[in-house]
Amino acid sequence: MEQSERRLYLIKELLADLPQYTDMEIPANPGEQKRLLRSLMNIRPPRPIGDEFLKVQDEYLSEEVRNKGVTDSDSLPASPLNSRLILWRGDITTLKADAIVNAANSALRGCFVPCHSCVDNIIHSVSGVQLRLACDELMRAQGFDEPTGTAKITPAFNLPCRYVLHTVGPIVSGPLTETHCRQLAGCYRSCLELASGKGLKSIAFCCISTGEFHFPQIKAAEIAVQTVTEFLLTDLQIEKVIFNVFKQEDYDIYKDILYRE
Repeated sequence: MEQSERRLYLIKELLADLPQYTDMEIPANPGEQKRLLRSLMNIRPPRPIGDEFLKVQDEYLSEEVRNKGVTDSDSLPASPLNSRLILWRGDITTLKADAIVNAANSALRGCFVPCHSCVDNIIHSVSGVQLRLACDELMRAQGFDEPTGTAKITPAFNLPCRYVLHTVGPIVSGPLTETHCRQLAGCYRSCLELASGKGLKSIAFCCISTGEFHFPQIKAAEIAVQTVTEFLLTDLQIEKVIFNVFKQEDYDIYKDILYRE
C-alpha cells in the first residue's frame, strides 16, 4: 500500500467502527484526510481492534514519523553547567530517546478532543490506538484515577522512543501554592524513579502543567531543573535528561537556567 491508500483504509475502518459517523464523507484533500484520521483516532474509545488495522496503522504512522524526521538525543549538546542535562526545542514525538514524558490528565487515557493541541493528544495521535488501550489496561487494574504527581509507564508503540511516561501535573486555577509546587516536583521525581528502575538511560520531559493546567512557566522550569539535578546527584543509571520545549518563550526560560554563568 502507498501512504495515501493506508490513510484511506484507516479512515474507512474507523468510520465503520464508529457508527455515528458511518455516513461521513471523506475529503479528497490529503491534509483534510490527515486531520480526519487524527480526529477519529482521538475520539475512539479504548476497545479492541483488528490485527489488520493495527498492521496498516503501524506502517502508516511509522512512515509519517520518518517523513517528519527523527532527532537522536545522542546528538544533542549538553548544558555547560551539567553534562547530563540537555535543552532541546522541537517536536517531542520525533525524539529518539529511551523515554519521553506525557503530561496526562487523571483519567490517563489520552485527550479525546479531536486534534487538540495539548501534548497528550499529540503523543497519542503519533503513537497509535495501542497507547490508549495500554493506558486503559493500567487504569482498569488500578481502579481509580491517577493521582497528581505520580507516573505510569507504557510502551511507545509507533513513536521513535522506547517508552512513554505518563504523569499528571497540578492544575493551577488560582494563586500558586506550595502544594502545587510540591506536586510538580513529584511529577519529575516519579518519572525519574520509574525510568531509573526500568534501566533507562535517557528521558525527555515536556513542560508539565504549563499549558492547559496554567502553572507559571518560570517557576515550573526552576522546579523541573532543581528536581532533576537533585535526583541525578544520587542516581547513576540515567545518563541524560532532555528538557523539551516547543515555544521560544519556554526555550529562553530554560536557557537562562541551564546556560547562565
